[in-house]
This record gives sequence, structure tokens and C-alpha cells, in this order.
Amino acid sequence: MLNPWEEILLSDYENHMKLDSVMQIQNMNQMMKGQFEGYPVSSVAVLGIAGGNGLEHIDKNKYRKVYGIDINKEYLKAVYERYPNISDILECLQLNLLEETDKLPKAELLVANLLVEYIGYDCFQKAVKQVHPRFVSCIIQINAGDSWVSDSPYIHAFDDLNKVYHQMEEKELIQTLKGIGYKLTAQKENLLPNAKKLVQLDFQNRKDTNAPDE
Repeated sequence: MLNPWEEILLSDYENHMKLDSVMQIQNMNQMMKGQFEGYPVSSVAVLGIAGGNGLEHIDKNKYRKVYGIDINKEYLKAVYERYPNISDILECLQLNLLEETDKLPKAELLVANLLVEYIGYDCFQKAVKQVHPRFVSCIIQINAGDSWVSDSPYIHAFDDLNKVYHQMEEKELIQTLKGIGYKLTAQKENLLPNAKKLVQLDFQNRKDTNAPDE
């Protein structure tokens, strides 16, 4: 059975996400600028890269390797087409993380934005263990309203996502990564329309900090 993300058109996803009533592409773009610039690393794996929002902030003087991972091959094709300037360091991999975390590459930084919601805490923990990054930066959506998908002309494109969606909680995600040796180093919030907010949680491998276990 196909994962719902394999059937959602990139145009529907992006047109929904950039609506004034949603504003997620715009906000995420600026948050990703900070994610890419904020760590002393030369490699990054972006899980759930979709159409590559934020990749314009990749500095080729800093990064030697950028991995883009997604389940939808058409999304990855769009990434290659949109960012030819980083083609020599960009490698896109079509993976179903629910089944193929063991195929993830190693990278110093792991970025996962609006991704954990669709694979769950346990699968994300496996993904982090496989990538074995020094730093993890993820953005989750917290919903204060009744619906986790904002109303829009494109809303029915996402009807089947209920099959794979998991409601997120900051504390649960923090505990999930703490269980495999990652310490929370920063937490930021970005308010959105429709009673939603983006929460960025940044972690560092304890072995990288020489911090004692708590």
C-alpha cells in the first residue's frame, strides 16, 4: 500500500503551505536558514525534504555534502531541478523511513521539519541512531485548534494523511532523543495563523559535549 505522501502533488502541498492563512513555507524557510547556519558541520541530512524549501541557504564554502531524503520521487526530482547550483554536493535518496531507516547516510547534522508527525517518535529515534549526527534540529507543529490541517482550497489533497499522522508533544520528543544520548540545547517557537505554532527543538549528542548523563 502506498504511503499517502507518495500521492500528494508537490504543487498542492506547496500552494497550501504558502497561503496567507497557513504561512508555513515562509516561516520554515527562515527557520531553516538558522538551522543550516547554526552549527559547525560540513554535512547535513534533511529528512522529508519535499521540494527543497530552504536549500538556497546552503553555503558551499561550508558544506561538502547535503543529503535530501523523501518518500516521493517527484519531490526529489524537483529538488534537483530547482537547485543546480549545489548539484555537486547534493544527493537525494528516495526512502520510506517507516521501513528503510537502515539505508540512511551518516551526517553531522540531521534536519527534520514537519517530518516526525508522519513517522512517529520510535521511527524517528531509529533514524537518528542510523544517521548518528552530532546535532539534530527538528521543527514540529503544535496545534491549539480542532484541526491539524488548516482549511484551504487544497485541503482534500491531504485527506489520507490521517492514516500516518501522529500528534506531537515537545516533552515526548525531548524524552525520545534523550533516550539515545541527545541533550536539548535550544527551543524556539514561531506562531502561525489558525491557532498553530512551529516549535524548533535543537539537540546535541552528549558524546560531542562531554556532558554528564542526567
